[in-house]
Amino acid sequence: MASFFVILLLLTGCEAPNREVLLQGQTMGTTYSVKYVDNVNVEESLLVKKIAQLLEYLDNSMSTYQAASELNALNAAAVGEAIAVSGELWQVLLIAERVFQRTDGAFDPTVGPLVDLWGFGPLDTRDAIPSQLQIDALRSNIGFQHLKFLPSRQSVEKMAAIRIDLSAIAKGFAAERVAELLLELQVANFLVEVGGELRGAGLNQGGDPWRVAVEVPALVRGGIQQVIAVMDRGVATSGDYRNYFERDGVRYSHTIDPRTGRPISHNLASVTVIRKDATEADALATAYMVLGAGEALAMANRDSVATLLLVKSGDEFAEFSSDAFIDYIASQ
Repeated sequence: MASFFVILLLLTGCEAPNREVLLQGQTMGTTYSVKYVDNVNVEESLLVKKIAQLLEYLDNSMSTYQAASELNALNAAAVGEAIAVSGELWQVLLIAERVFQRTDGAFDPTVGPLVDLWGFGPLDTRDAIPSQLQIDALRSNIGFQHLKFLPSRQSVEKMAAIRIDLSAIAKGFAAERVAELLLELQVANFLVEVGGELRGAGLNQGGDPWRVAVEVPALVRGGIQQVIAVMDRGVATSGDYRNYFERDGVRYSHTIDPRTGRPISHNLASVTVIRKDATEADALATAYMVLGAGEALAMANRDSVATLLLVKSGDEFAEFSSDAFIDYIASQ
């Protein structure tokens, strides 16, 4: 998922009491950053090492691009074979199942084959429009309900030939796990970003909640639509406006609705979700993007999820937000 956030720095006229440190690197085919307030004299080199080790481990577990990853081993397993998984992969799969059920299948990590069919995967399909027959042939092996959980053995079993892709949830999980690591190392004030998904804790250098700007959902980056203030929360955004193709005057989005097998066709351009767990925020942002503004807003209010929806209206973007979102709008 592309980055849709701008981390705002607090500028003051006097010297701040604590040093603010920024760490950056690459992971999961994207970048990460960790901004923290150094008020415990933590050894920076130790943080760099432990964060890099954690992110490498998670990437080795959940990547579909690494042949020897734990996730690829699960995907290659035979239908009906019980596969023991690590604690981290078990956690992600459980959260994915919960969001899959809560959103009536709008979030579905098995949708990958349909994404590939529509030309948004690794193969170049030359923007060919698949037939309904092709779509239906794949849909028989789409559906997260085909994954059976065996808690007593921390194992899972595929009940159909599904292929799982965690790209719409793994970065949020990585941000959440880095946050847990920082707290274990007694770093209390930080903002973690992995591939655009955020997890903040504590306060910034100026003693205020972290301020994050949600970008205008446009091809040209840098415009600010809304500024939010977060503390001890995860933030994720999903957008529909930078990855698509057009054929015969019709725009085809990279966001595929698992329930129909077709690209979404509504005007919802961007969804931002704020949640205690960045993993869940990541998955819900994708689900709400699939659902469209009306259904997503109703579901967000039903579940008390802080959500900002930006809907394309001519050359402008109309804002719609859930009742819980108002608590996070930053004061000017």
